[in-house]
Amino acid sequence: ARLGRPSADRLRLVRGSHIVVPALYPGEHAFILQNDDRRVVFMIPYEARFTLVGTTDVAHPSAAEPARATDAEVEYLCRAVNRYLARPLRPQDAVWTYAGVRPLYDDGGADPSKVTRDYALRVDDEAGEAPVLSVFGGKITTYRRLAEHALERLRPYFAGMGPPWTASTPLAASDFGASRAEARAAFFARHAHLPLEVRQGLFRRHGARAMQIAGDGDLGEHYGAGLTERELAWFVEHEWARELDDVLWRRTKAGLVLEEAARRRVRAALERLA
Repeated sequence: ARLGRPSADRLRLVRGSHIVVPALYPGEHAFILQNDDRRVVFMIPYEARFTLVGTTDVAHPSAAEPARATDAEVEYLCRAVNRYLARPLRPQDAVWTYAGVRPLYDDGGADPSKVTRDYALRVDDEAGEAPVLSVFGGKITTYRRLAEHALERLRPYFAGMGPPWTASTPLAASDFGASRAEARAAFFARHAHLPLEVRQGLFRRHGARAMQIAGDGDLGEHYGAGLTERELAWFVEHEWARELDDVLWRRTKAGLVLEEAARRRVRAALERLA
């Protein structure tokens, strides 16, 4: 509207909610379960002691509305997995719930579960110049492909644009050299004096950057769940963490196991750093 480019393209906001519960079964298997409404629901081993159950497809009212799992969605997920479990799962068993909103291209379908998950690109310009690219939809799992398609649509306006390059470039912190297993072994050996959960947490969350973050091995206070003062400082300085949820939930899942006293210490340290 501000650009004076009215468009018939629209987005559908579709919420997907999840629940995390104490481990429902032993082992590391993930399950995809066919539900009686013709949707599928998954169960995935999560953070060693839990199971992740998801997801829903519910119309979300607006971008201004917070994304939260409703009671109805939690009950739906419990009913879906209870068709397969020997011991029934109850809504009160959930130790954490979360939701995200998918911005899907509105293809006119009535069922949120059947709205296309593909994206659409639209380019508007003024006399062949000053292009405006609009992106409708898209998923983080295919963001590199989307980015290359977007640049391809802009190529006519930028004669000096180079060729695509992302397919052969490692994701951040995933350039392990010889192999991930060797990089992990080297990191664990270099910092053998650190508690196991600290080493595991650093390597799982930061990959090839774990060695850099650990530095000389003096990580300051260990709050629990492998989270230390040094890592907290990294989140603030390099990953823009500001709020407690940024650390305990968005960048780690330490919130699943940390006691309230430990959370208060993390909050106080975060306030000093931020």
